[in-house]
Amino acid sequence: MSPERRPVFLERRSYRRRRIADAARLLPLGGGLLLCVPLLWRGGPADGTVTAIIYVFGLWALLIALAAFLSRHLPGSEEGGATGKDPGERE
Repeated sequence: MSPERRPVFLERRSYRRRRIADAARLLPLGGGLLLCVPLLWRGGPADGTVTAIIYVFGLWALLIALAAFLSRHLPGSEEGGATGKDPGERE
């Protein structure tokens, strides 16, 4: 017997869910890298500190907003259940 064949292309809905889950996994890594950017700036101590603090807190607020947006669209938030898997996905 041959193994069960799955379609080559994914449904648009499950494809989007997987990309959103990937984005949610990469958000902390990207945020950590962006938080290191002020360490690379060169400037005067007074001017650089104020700009760096504004940058860090602005980025912090942006990361919170992105995380809130992504969490609303993550698999498992609606009909995926508590497991976070697609209903048709095999284990």
